[in-house]
Amino acid sequence: MHVSEPQQGASAEPGDPSRSLTDAHPLTSGEVRERIERGEANTIESKTSRSFGDIFRANVFTRVNIIYAVLFVLVMGTGHFIDGLFGFIIIVNSTVGMVQEIRAKRTLDRLALLGKSPARVERADGIREIAPEEIVLGDIVLLSAGDQIPVDGTVIDEVGLELDESLLTGESDAVQGHPGFAVLSGSFVAAGSGRFVTTAVGANAYAAKLTNEASVFKKPASQLREGIDQILKYITWILVPIGALSIWNQLAGGQEWRDAIRGLVAALVPMIPEGLVLMTSVAMAVGVIRLGKHQCLVQDLPAIEQLARVDIVCTDKTGTLTEDGMRVSRIETAADTAGTHSANGTVETVLSTIGAIEEKPNSSMAAILEHLGHITPLAAAQQIAFSSARKWAGVELAAAVPLPAEGETTEREGLSWFLGAPDILLPEGDAAHARAAVLAEEGLRVLALVSAPASIEHEQLPQNVTAEALVVLDQRLRAEAPGTIDFFTKQRVSLKVISGDNAAAVGAIAEQVGVPHGRDAIDARTLDPESESFGSEVAHHTTFGRVTPDQKRSIVHALQQEGHVVAMTGDGVNDVLALKDADVGVAMGSGSPAARAVSRIVLLDNSFATLPHVVAEGRRVIGNIERVATLFLTKTLYSALLALLVALIAVPYPFLPRHITLIAWFTIGIPSFFLALAPNAARAQDGFVRRVLSEAVPGGIGASLAAFGAYVTARQVFGVSDATRVMNSSTSFLALIIVAFFVLAMVARPFRLWKVGLVGTMIGCLLTIMITPLGSLVFDIELGDWRAILIALGFGIAGIATRSLIWRGMRRFVPPTR
Repeated sequence: MHVSEPQQGASAEPGDPSRSLTDAHPLTSGEVRERIERGEANTIESKTSRSFGDIFRANVFTRVNIIYAVLFVLVMGTGHFIDGLFGFIIIVNSTVGMVQEIRAKRTLDRLALLGKSPARVERADGIREIAPEEIVLGDIVLLSAGDQIPVDGTVIDEVGLELDESLLTGESDAVQGHPGFAVLSGSFVAAGSGRFVTTAVGANAYAAKLTNEASVFKKPASQLREGIDQILKYITWILVPIGALSIWNQLAGGQEWRDAIRGLVAALVPMIPEGLVLMTSVAMAVGVIRLGKHQCLVQDLPAIEQLARVDIVCTDKTGTLTEDGMRVSRIETAADTAGTHSANGTVETVLSTIGAIEEKPNSSMAAILEHLGHITPLAAAQQIAFSSARKWAGVELAAAVPLPAEGETTEREGLSWFLGAPDILLPEGDAAHARAAVLAEEGLRVLALVSAPASIEHEQLPQNVTAEALVVLDQRLRAEAPGTIDFFTKQRVSLKVISGDNAAAVGAIAEQVGVPHGRDAIDARTLDPESESFGSEVAHHTTFGRVTPDQKRSIVHALQQEGHVVAMTGDGVNDVLALKDADVGVAMGSGSPAARAVSRIVLLDNSFATLPHVVAEGRRVIGNIERVATLFLTKTLYSALLALLVALIAVPYPFLPRHITLIAWFTIGIPSFFLALAPNAARAQDGFVRRVLSEAVPGGIGASLAAFGAYVTARQVFGVSDATRVMNSSTSFLALIIVAFFVLAMVARPFRLWKVGLVGTMIGCLLTIMITPLGSLVFDIELGDWRAILIALGFGIAGIATRSLIWRGMRRFVPPTR
């Protein structure tokens, strides 16, 4: 059922479809200019990313930056300017975030421009290809199979035009276009071709209204963002009471106000995971940039993280495993039941006529037309364009064609001709059917040409058909396909080859490119998506042939219901439904505009070999964000616990803000930047929050107990005078960084030479600051007494042991993923 009456355009004039048809004519350049000046162009605000102003505001005016700015002003008021070093975090956070997002924005904008599908319009100076936003009210737009309709309009004329409005309504049944039929933007051409005159453009178009209402085109949710928001919510619950207790402890402890403020700032600053959101944004942005270098357009950022969870890749055959282009190997004439044979000239003429039905034929039809370029098509009385659901095209000729019968040239009138899948058009006992099956077993694509003495009826095949010829097409494997299949096999990602072609042919191709159990092909016509066994059939087979667009979507749904994260690759109009419903739809850049429009990722270079880079990038982003989150949350937890313990026994906070800055730089900030960008091949799993907390909680407890124990012991050994304040603080500082560096080493696993070098460099830098006279003076550190070092080492080791014991206990409930 069609979903809407024709929509009103930007002006009231074109609202009546009959009047639109009456007034339809190719526009002159002057008329186009007039319409643009009146605001009747298809201008829609379409963003691939935030504006530069939005990027600046989002990265500068953050909650973390505001809190840090307030604390920075407080500590500057004490006159101890070196304690304000943490203020650089505001600049670093803002600058790094802006630079990476701007780089990602430029990449996305450039790729979006490359991937934009032009529209074909008929104007007074001829047929032109223009950008969709250049369409104006009253333009005549040309349609062909696979096109997504950019604006609303009314059909002028058509040839077998079938429109799929499933992206708008959810109903997958194609509707028939006819003169006067109202087409809606957002739908796409399932079969045939035609022309329509635009009646609504820009914000008045149907799809634009739906977008504004957010009723159809919703940005997918991000599990990672949701997880981080959940973690920040937990942290807020912890920080509010502990922060209030720290404020009371520092200001009510009888300290000099400057020292109290410095202690307060030192207690509050490390409780805030200032780099967690930043590093998440940076990792995502760098992922976009890296994929952009592979000509991969990411249409929404959460798609990157979803890629990390993919465990099944469903792929089409044509255009993915094989080259999109084909060539006719040969045309084999076939005997009918009476023993007569069609003349080659007649077969070629009919094939040329069927191939000429559509202005933009599919790859098979294009190969036939290329092969028969010297043949002039005949006039057709009726014609039906090819569709993936029917798997055939048909034509009824306006005049009789010569066909030899019993050795004499005669003319048979009233014939209809059909070209399509042999197992659809031919009965099983037919010799041509058997021959086609043999050819399909060799991995060849075969089309059957049949005739029938009956007028053509839409969607209906005549009962008595005569096999006239088999068209054999060569399919060339993509050179990169075997390597890509091997990558997924090694990464334990399952593959499903889903195609509308003959099951035997699909199985042969799948086996040739190395798909495990690829030859085990099943004919999807034997599968019923409504049956209880459908899910198990999908799970136990690798290759599927004769799959309809609806069945492709049902296969994706069945896999999702079993808990799998499914990526679907495709390039044709028959892939649209499955691409839209898959967790990650991946379209080829040369595919149909409809396929590109509904996919979350577009491979602009049409290379199947890009897909491993895409999956690997998703895994790298999510795995590394998990590492970084562990570091930042460990710091938050040990800071909060230490502040709580210190407040409970009512002693001054052991550290100065400058100490916190050193710890943040060398145990978290600098290492996390490199770890966030490192290779990581582990497939992400659900339970992000649980796993991060299972790593951070043991480290936070171990580090806080080490620092607190060393501080309390040092106060007992060295006393609590102003002269021993620095020694007590330095002892606690050393105990804390011993545990912090151990946590960093554990997070960096598995060890690589560069990771060992990174951790070693951070330790070396911090030790250099601690033992050199200048560093000790600037950062107020003193470790001249061997007793302080022994106390720190003892509690540092105890903290590591505590962390390890708690970690081992939590592993029983949260198994590791790396």
